[in-house]
Amino acid sequence: MTQQTPYTPAPQAPAAALPPRNGIGVTGFVLGLVGLVFSPIPFIGVIAWPLVILGLIFSIIGLMRVKSGKASNKGLSITGIALSALGLVVCVVWIFVFNAAVDEVNTELNRTAKVSYEVTGDAANVEVIYGEVLNPVTETIPALPWNKDVENKGVYKGGTLTVTTGETGGSVTCKITVDGAVVSTKTASGEFAMAACTGV
Repeated sequence: MTQQTPYTPAPQAPAAALPPRNGIGVTGFVLGLVGLVFSPIPFIGVIAWPLVILGLIFSIIGLMRVKSGKASNKGLSITGIALSALGLVVCVVWIFVFNAAVDEVNTELNRTAKVSYEVTGDAANVEVIYGEVLNPVTETIPALPWNKDVENKGVYKGGTLTVTTGETGGSVTCKITVDGAVVSTKTASGEFAMAACTGV
């Protein structure tokens, strides 16, 4: 009588442990990267603020989950923190640059410049329009030369100076001087000719 050996199932290899996921860390990395890309771009960089802040928060949370053994991809979380922090620095720098530019513009707008308007030539009865761009003054000049000293404010401190000859024609030359420097000069001749100077 043949003795049968009892069946013993072969031992199975333990299933490979799945690495813990780190979706939060990945999210922080992506937000930090996108925020860093947008942060140096003027005006558009405003949207980088929430991106880099959220990227920094998510990346830190992802790193904490790695340390507690609940997640993996430690390097991705660290990279997300670095990218987000760099983007945040760029955003802060832009604030200082923008504020400095605004202060400089305000200072220049409120500064008063000494402006001299001058018209020369042989034309008679010319029409002169001069002054600040938004507040010009008109005069009829029977004979040249003519000049006027004023003080202007605004972006275009030199304002404008336009000279138009009459039906008798002749030649005219306009010149604008701002704080001692000539910024514009033009010449025209003939009947109803116009010379237009624009200051800066």
